[in-house]
Amino acid sequence: MIQPQSMRELLAFARVVPVVVLDNAADAAPIADALADGGVRAIELTLRTSAGLEAISRIRNHDRLVVGAGTVTSVQQLDMVVAAGAAFAVSPGFDPTIVAAARTHGIPYLPGVATASELQLAVSHGVDTVKLFPVEILGGTAMLDALAAPFPAVRFMPSGGITPSNAATYLAHRATVAIGGGWMVPRALIEAKDFGGIRDLCLALGELMISPRGASSES
Repeated sequence: MIQPQSMRELLAFARVVPVVVLDNAADAAPIADALADGGVRAIELTLRTSAGLEAISRIRNHDRLVVGAGTVTSVQQLDMVVAAGAAFAVSPGFDPTIVAAARTHGIPYLPGVATASELQLAVSHGVDTVKLFPVEILGGTAMLDALAAPFPAVRFMPSGGITPSNAATYLAHRATVAIGGGWMVPRALIEAKDFGGIRDLCLALGELMISPRGASSES
């Protein structure tokens, strides 16, 4: 399994990052196996529920998935996910104190942005890869076009409202390095313990999982 040196390298490797919300940490291992069997290479386990940290800890050494933490909104939470064994961290917004703490920890980190002002601030703090969230509410690929034009060196992971019907469009954008979404790990399948159904939704991603030539080295 890849040991990511940077967030951009990790996202270029993964291409599609499932955003997983768990109510029961015991579901982490079978879901991780289902995702890996479906061709997924990275998982973002969110801190939206109390099960998040334990779920990260349970699969931190998965042999086929890079395991990361999502919904990290404070330095304290970043410290906790690092202790739990997360290989990367993702936030819905931008906070320079978390950027600095991630560098101290040496963990790849993806802050979120929703405006040009937030993106400009992120760039001023040395960030070159961001999560664009919630992308569909913000305007979809039109918003991606608008932000990519004045910041051509930045790469994006659009997330929020991405579905099987628009995933390929987002991945084809020149400024996109990966996409995030939860459609392949819906709550209904998790609650039903239908891990085979989760695997099948991932298998349906097909060629979306193939990294484009040179993606990891784009600048």
